[in-house]
Parts: sequence; structure tokens; C-alpha cells
Amino acid sequence: MNVVNIINKAINDGTTRFAFELLPPLKGDGTEGIFRAVENVTAYDPAYINITYHREGLKQTIRPDGRTEWHSVRRRPGTVGIAAAIQKKYGIVTVPHLICGGLSQYDIEDALIDMDFLGLQNVLALRGDCSQNEKVFMPHPQGHSHAVELVRQIAAMNRGEFVDGEVEICHHSRFSIGVAGYPEVHADAISAEDDLLRLKEKIDAGAEYIVTQMFFDNSKFFDFEKRCRQIGINVPIIPGLKPLVNERQLSSLPDIFSISIPDAFRHEITKCGGDKSKVKEVGLEWTITQARELKAAGVPVLHFYTMSRTENIARIAKEVF
Repeated sequence: MNVVNIINKAINDGTTRFAFELLPPLKGDGTEGIFRAVENVTAYDPAYINITYHREGLKQTIRPDGRTEWHSVRRRPGTVGIAAAIQKKYGIVTVPHLICGGLSQYDIEDALIDMDFLGLQNVLALRGDCSQNEKVFMPHPQGHSHAVELVRQIAAMNRGEFVDGEVEICHHSRFSIGVAGYPEVHADAISAEDDLLRLKEKIDAGAEYIVTQMFFDNSKFFDFEKRCRQIGINVPIIPGLKPLVNERQLSSLPDIFSISIPDAFRHEITKCGGDKSKVKEVGLEWTITQARELKAAGVPVLHFYTMSRTENIARIAKEVF
């Protein structure tokens, strides 16, 4: 089933459902951990599950002569495989992520063909992060520089058009394409206005829904949604939420994701005096309050960023859905 159909059904039914994001297992790990993460929340009927895609990293080694060598390594492969395994085992729709970083157009096409063969009908199209040794994003020489180009490639494949050209008689894929949106503006954007125009380009290219970067102030989402509608972006917008689990995230999340932490939330966390269990509880309660307000506003799906720790999501789902 296509995710956009799940979202539209929730809109038509006047209900709010939830989705969440998992990381593929580290290379060498089996499926036990990720299956447990899914089973923590199956009782609450998740709408779908996103599976992240991770580009190559760098590993440092010291040669016998003392010189340093850097090697490219992939620590979390298996996005497509684990998405297919979860969908088959639990009957829950999965959404593999696909990125521009480190991939050629042929790599992307091969991944999409694998997804289609495995019955995966959804994809979240992202530019992806810089490599560890990059100050600015550098695309693969035969790849894409921006997510809109990736969206165009997926939409073209749905029409039967491949990297090498159109295939006259072919099976047509039916991917539902999601993209990312940034209530507090993408870190590389020229301006908030330009960021919205780039988002509209992705929708015009064939994306059917938007998942937002995390935010901790719902007014940021409502303002973003309003500005999207004003420039003609009319697809569903799914808010992204993340339960804060430790005090370090007060600084690390803004640094990594270019987001802000409300002063009131920061104050509540610092009042915990470093008590880890209290910090986690305050983070959960803040997210529950956000979720209830967004649900009351009629959003069709809430998307939770979990880093594969789903016990928190089970608690939220029990109290909100």
C-alpha cells in the first residue's frame, strides 16, 4: 500500500495515526534488535515505519610506517533488506529512505528496482548528509546534487523511464514519494523563502507528502504549514517529533539539525539537576503534550524520530492514540 493512501484515509476519516523511524542494524548484527524495536509498538497499530539510509563513513588506520590512511566504510547497510523483512514479517508498510550522497543514478535505479521487486511501494527521497570529510555536500560524479533530482528520477521510473532511456514494454513501478521539509529552515538554505521554493520544486517534481524535521515548538510547525499553503504546496505535511532523552541533546540537536529548543523546555530540563530519569521523563511529557496538540489540530500522522529506541514511542502511543 502507498503511504499517501494511508495518509489520505486518515484525513478522510478525521483520525490521527503515528509512524516512526528505525535505523538498519549495524553491520554484523542480526535482525533481533530491530524486530524487538518493532514489537514494542505493534500493539498500537503504527501506520508505517521508515527505515533510514546511511552513506559511507571514514575509518582511520595507521600504516606500519606510521602514516595515516583513511578507508571508506559502510556501517549500516541493509536499508532495503530490513524494510522488506519488517513488511513481510509484521504486515506493516515500510518506507525505505533513499539519498543522493555517495550514490550514482545507476546505484539509485538498482535500489529502486530491488524495492519494486520486494513489494516496497514507498520511498522517502533525501539529499542526505555530507560525508565525514566534506565541509559542503559533494554529489557522486554520476549522481544528484539535490533531492529534487532524486524525486524526478523516481517519478520518471514510475513512468517507465530509466537512466538509459525509456523501455517500450515494461512493468511500471508505483512508488509513493515523500520528501523532507524544514519548519526552521534547512541549514544550507539561502533564506526561509528560498527554502520553501525548493520544497515546492520537489512537490512539483512528483513528491506526494512532506515529513518535517523535528521541532519542539508546535507554533513552528503551524507557521510552516501556513507558509506552505500560501505558495501552493497542498500535499499532506507530517510533523516530525523526537523525545529528548538526555541533557546533552539540548546542545547537540540544535548543532546537528539547525533547530531551536524553547526556553521553557530548556528550563524544565535543567531543573532536573542532571538526573537522567527525570530528564527522560520531562522529554517524554513534552513530546506527549506536542502530540496531543497536533492531534487536536487534525494532523493525519505524527512521525517520531527514535534512533531505534521505541520504548518511548510505545509510552507516547499508549497515552495519545
